[in-house]
Amino acid sequence: MALTIGEFARATGLSAKALRRYDELGLLRPDRVDPYSGYRYYADAQTDRARLIAWLRRIGMPLADVGRVCALHARDPEEAARAIRAYWASVEAETAARRGLAASLVERVKGDGTDMTDGPSYVLAGTALLDRGLVRDLQQDAAHAAARLLVVADGYGPEGERAARAAVGAVAAVAPGRGAPTERAGDGLNALEEAFRAAAGAVAGLDGSGTTLTAALLAGTRLVVAHVGDSRAHLLREGRLRRLTRDDTVVQALVDAGELGPEEAAARPDRALLLKALDGGGAVPEPSLTVHELSPGDRVLLCTDGLSAVVPPAETAPALAVGTPEEAARALLARARAQGAPDNLGLAVADLAVA
Repeated sequence: MALTIGEFARATGLSAKALRRYDELGLLRPDRVDPYSGYRYYADAQTDRARLIAWLRRIGMPLADVGRVCALHARDPEEAARAIRAYWASVEAETAARRGLAASLVERVKGDGTDMTDGPSYVLAGTALLDRGLVRDLQQDAAHAAARLLVVADGYGPEGERAARAAVGAVAAVAPGRGAPTERAGDGLNALEEAFRAAAGAVAGLDGSGTTLTAALLAGTRLVVAHVGDSRAHLLREGRLRRLTRDDTVVQALVDAGELGPEEAAARPDRALLLKALDGGGAVPEPSLTVHELSPGDRVLLCTDGLSAVVPPAETAPALAVGTPEEAARALLARARAQGAPDNLGLAVADLAVA
C-alpha cells in the first residue's frame, strides 16, 4: 500500500518537512516519486525505519549517527542497540560533567570565599616530559608546563606532530599560564574555552590529521580542566589517584553503557577510536570543562595514552608519588618503558605550591 507524504508523516510521527529533509540526505528515500507531480509516496514497509529515526532524533542523536544506527539495525539489531546505549551513555557522561561544573559555579556566584584572592598566591610547580617510546619512529605528542598551566596533546595522521604542537602552542599563547594569576574559576573557564578555539584554528587545514588536547589552568586554588580526546588529567592526593577526565572514545562510551567492563575495554584493539578530537576540519568540538578544588601538597598529572594505555592506575599512583615532579615524570616513563612503550608519551607533572 502506497502512502502519501502526509499519511506517512501521521503514521510515523515525522513532519513532512523532516521527511523531505531526510530524503535529501539519503536517510529515508520515498518508495517512489511521481514523475509529473513530484509527490512522494512511501511504502508500509518503511514505517519501522521512519519510526526508529523519529525516536533517535527525539533523544537528540545527530543525523550522521542516526544513519549509522539505522544501517546497523537493518543487519544486526543487537549491534544497533549497543550503539544507542553507547550514545546515551556519552550524553549522560557529558551531563554529569556539566552538573559538576554547574555546582562549582553555583558556589562561585554565592561567594563562598574559596577563591583565595586575599591569601597566598599559588602556582603549579612542575615539568613537562616527552618521549618517543620504544616502537614509534616519530614523536607526535606535545606537552607544556608553566606556572599556572599544564597542557598535553597526542597528534595523529601524517601531520600529527604539527597538529599536537600547534594545539599546545595555541593554548599556551592564549591561556594566562605565565602572566598575572587568574584567581577566579570563571575567568579560567573563559580563558580555556578561548584557548581551545584558538587551538582548533591552529589545527585547521591539516587534512587527515588531528590531535587530542587536555589542559589544566590554575585559578586561585581551583584547577580548571578542559579536555577533548583520550589524553587524561589526574589528581594525586595523599597517595590516592583520581582521574579528572573522561575519554572521548567509542570504547569508553560502551563502558559507560554497561556493554564492556574496564578489563575488556583495555584489551579492545579499537580502544583508541575517538569520538571527539581537534581534527583540522568541520565543526569545532566542544571541550569538556570541569573545576576541581586543590589543596597544598596535591600533585597533578596530565598524560597522553602512551602512558595510560600501558600503565594501570595501581602502578601510576606510586610512580607519580615519587620525589619531585621531575623525578615522578621519570618514574612514570620508566614504568611505560618496562611495558614496551609502544607509543609516544607526553607528560606534565606539577605540585600545587605557594608562589
